[in-house]
Amino acid sequence: MIDDQLFKCGIHDRTGAVLIDGSPAKLVEKALSRREGKLTDTGALRVKTGKYTGRSPEDRFIVDTPDVHDKIAWGKVNKPFSVEGYKKIKDAVCEHLAHQDLFVVHGMAGAQRRYSRKFTVITELASQALFTTQMLVRPSKQELDEYGDPDFIVLAAPNLKLDPEEYGTHSEAVVLLNFEDRKIVIAGTAYSGEIKKGIFSVMNYLMPTEENVLPMHSSCNMDPVTGDTAVFFGLSGTGKTTLSADPNRALIGDDEHGWSDDGVFNFEGGCYAKAIRISYVTEPEIFQAIRFGSVVENVVLTPGSRVPDYFDEKFTENTRVAYPVEYISNAQLLGYGGAPKVVIMLTADAFGVLPPISRLSKDAAMYHFVSGFTSKVAGTERGITEPTPTFSTLFGEPFMPLDPMHYAKMFGERMEKYGTRVYLINTGWTGGAHGEGKRINLPYTRAMVTAALSGEIEKTKFVHHEIFNVDVPQQIEGVPSIVLNPRDTWKDKNAYDEQARKLAAMFEENAAKKYPNMEDAVREAGPHSK
Repeated sequence: MIDDQLFKCGIHDRTGAVLIDGSPAKLVEKALSRREGKLTDTGALRVKTGKYTGRSPEDRFIVDTPDVHDKIAWGKVNKPFSVEGYKKIKDAVCEHLAHQDLFVVHGMAGAQRRYSRKFTVITELASQALFTTQMLVRPSKQELDEYGDPDFIVLAAPNLKLDPEEYGTHSEAVVLLNFEDRKIVIAGTAYSGEIKKGIFSVMNYLMPTEENVLPMHSSCNMDPVTGDTAVFFGLSGTGKTTLSADPNRALIGDDEHGWSDDGVFNFEGGCYAKAIRISYVTEPEIFQAIRFGSVVENVVLTPGSRVPDYFDEKFTENTRVAYPVEYISNAQLLGYGGAPKVVIMLTADAFGVLPPISRLSKDAAMYHFVSGFTSKVAGTERGITEPTPTFSTLFGEPFMPLDPMHYAKMFGERMEKYGTRVYLINTGWTGGAHGEGKRINLPYTRAMVTAALSGEIEKTKFVHHEIFNVDVPQQIEGVPSIVLNPRDTWKDKNAYDEQARKLAAMFEENAAKKYPNMEDAVREAGPHSK
């Protein structure tokens, strides 16, 4: 059976062994014997991914086939690749894999089986097979017995380095998504996040076009008593993981979800959390999930020991840990829940002018969903000396193949249909910009989230913020009233007004440049600088 599948993929005349759906213990054993990694003091498999310690956006392409040519939002993110070039690279990858020991994983994307897709991953690394086993939804024995042909195949050849001049790639690494051939081809990079995000990108195309499901780059949790669900959007540094990991709520998933007519469901069966500076105090659930069966990427081990130093950035700031969702004690293991009662959009405004929490209308929610705003601060990246706006479409621009307004329209329709309340929460600065003001206290933010989730926030008076065009609550238990109105926290009120209009202009410029087809009502619901 597997020989037929490998042959159909183009992997002919094999000389290596094949391990199919190995258990985590077997895959750890293989990875250690092949010197792919080491065990940490808690039993997790620590691996180093070499040159590539994160995703490589410049090396990711979508094959320009007739079936998707008129559907993909082509541009700097979704870059086209020729069919002829794809075939040449795929042949090289298959020829390489034919002479390696292979590890095959039959997994699924989508915890709600009505919408799930079958992904078979073929890789030359046992550690990547372990990563895939823990990250994808794990089929039951019956589902494996009845698996049949997959919907998509991932071919991963991290040890194959390509010649850019010969293969027309950007570098020695490449990630190719081919919707016609139903394959994801990866070469030259051992960073397993490329497998995860490649599958996510495919789901972000298939779900809207084939299932009328809205894909979301978000975390999701639920009230274990009432079953009420909530969705959290947010870019890196906004507090998405911290705020959604609520001990009083059950975690559905931390990164990738779909919103169907049946509710929300996790695309994955695992979590892929940042490990930099993690500790039991800051992230107890994740910290305790770093154990046997988990894969830890690019974390430094203390010399002479197997103890990880999570504060050491020697290899990368982007250290990661992958583990099955059941390693989180309060996880909702079914991986799905009802339609969200509340959506939280998180931003970290380093300009210090956005309200710490505000309510969004349907059109405003669509606007901010498309905008995906946060801001970087001085010191986070080379060359950044003052707060810099960052707009990532849909809070996940690198993974969304379709026109952004297609996703936004789906979001607005669902918000209206299910009466979903949407709030924009600023976890950034108050009383001034970064360097002058201070970060909003985490306990205050938690109190705001709690009030939004419980509905208590709706019992208070709201005041409209004319510049940002949002409604601001005037009272929340556990939060000083002055904090809720950012202008009141600034000593120089005129300076606040000037900075607020400056940020509003950035929103307007971004929307005008990136979304020329945005509906007038949605554009009007955004910030106004004049």
